Amino acid sequence: MTTNKTNPKVDGYLNKAKKWKEESEKLREIVLSCDLTEDFKWMHPCYTLENKNIVIIHGFKEYCALLFHKGTLLKDKQGILIQQTENVQAARQIRFTNLQQIVDMEAILKEYILEAIEVEKAGLKVELKKNIEYAVPEEFQTKLDENPALKTAFEALTPGRQRAYLFYFSQPKQSKTRVSRVEKCTQQILDGKGLND
Repeated sequence: MTTNKTNPKVDGYLNKAKKWKEESEKLREIVLSCDLTEDFKWMHPCYTLENKNIVIIHGFKEYCALLFHKGTLLKDKQGILIQQTENVQAARQIRFTNLQQIVDMEAILKEYILEAIEVEKAGLKVELKKNIEYAVPEEFQTKLDENPALKTAFEALTPGRQRAYLFYFSQPKQSKTRVSRVEKCTQQILDGKGLND
């Protein structure tokens, strides 16, 4: 392990880990062998090249994962990259449910990490979807159709604010929750404010 590239916050994170501890330690060892700098962002070990995020280690209930920030740009010769949710545009994960999987895939993981480093060095960027590519949830579309002033106000918002609302409205699985979110935000949209203003 390249000791000058480690971060004490990650040591603390791993020492407290109740789940995926051994798996995270092995992933850390593999990532650090690729000469990345260890950081701690979003409450997880994050590995960077010249302050650009390359990969993050994170654990969930059912699996732990190595998440590539620009994973969509990787060739994925092994067909192992997973899009976490339909709204994730750039990042892709490789998931694990036990330590042996990581050990068995060590050489492949290094290939993917090195490719991710080359993507970053080349300055490649992920083409993010434009707002018009985001689906407007049915519940919000109904409200826009019923209220022309709301439609005008929404269209006057910046693209980023529109995107934030569409993402927020589309997240809940149940229609009644989506309706509730639209109702709560209607006045804010009419006032020309973004979701977080």
